[in-house]
Amino acid sequence: MAKIIVTGAAGFIGSHLVETLLQQGEEVIGIDEFNDYYDPTLKRNNVEHLHRLPGFTLIERDIQFLDWQKLLQDVDVVYHQAAQAGVRASWGKAFRDYTERNVNATQVLLEAAKDAKHLKRLVFASSSSVYGDAETLPTHEGISPQPVSPYGITKLAAEFLCELYHKNFGVPCVTLRYFTVYGPKQRPDMAFHKFFKCILQDEAIPIYGDGQQTREFTFVSDIIAANLAAATAPQAVGKIFNIGGGSRVVLAEVLDMIEEIVGKAIKRNHIEKAMGDARHTAADVSKAHKILGYEPQVSLREGLAEEWEWIKSWYS
Repeated sequence: MAKIIVTGAAGFIGSHLVETLLQQGEEVIGIDEFNDYYDPTLKRNNVEHLHRLPGFTLIERDIQFLDWQKLLQDVDVVYHQAAQAGVRASWGKAFRDYTERNVNATQVLLEAAKDAKHLKRLVFASSSSVYGDAETLPTHEGISPQPVSPYGITKLAAEFLCELYHKNFGVPCVTLRYFTVYGPKQRPDMAFHKFFKCILQDEAIPIYGDGQQTREFTFVSDIIAANLAAATAPQAVGKIFNIGGGSRVVLAEVLDMIEEIVGKAIKRNHIEKAMGDARHTAADVSKAHKILGYEPQVSLREGLAEEWEWIKSWYS
């Protein structure tokens, strides 16, 4: 049995990861500050049932103010999922939250990790937002990152910190660049959650721009599989991997698919393009396939149907 830390343990991806690890019989320390970027009630609901599983401890604290030397003494793996998320919210005064939670907090963790003799792997959750408007699609990890949002800049800065601490101190970092994650427990500020909620309430779905932007969507269980592989694959340390869902889809076509899933026409309200949104994203996952054995398993239609069922139960 391994001892594992998951930061951002009550969040969308973190809570799925904690549950999977506990089901595998691991001992998990979850860390989450339950900030108010979105309703903390949703986060508490994400982890409520986890307290009934053996081996789970939850710490409600800011990452920057924990005794990491003590926490890491006999920890095998850290999954660093905690972040200030959201591209569109990262402008203006809010940017301070992004630098604190994405850059400073990561540095605090890495600084402690360099002295953690037992630590075998630190898996860092990054984002496709670091690429910005990539000229090459699908985008491979060798493409020079050009973020188009302050959020993307902070995630890239944290990536560089991971690289520095790996090269200088041997911290066993692995970085995963997630491409638009969706599924049950998705944050309420994310597109599919907003879309399905609008449908339930018979409101028009807000669509940024012309609806012809494309995205690579990745179901949350595939993200979890990638994390588990990154923590064990022998050749993964010191590397960056794209984690995508296997296909690039036009948003307008996704909306047509959603109509089929919910069984009715949906109202659409086109609004001004959001600052910081990349026009297109697509992941070349060949590196993850070769080194991590990563292969996305859940199709977009399957995943959307699962999220729709969860949304209906959450708002019922």
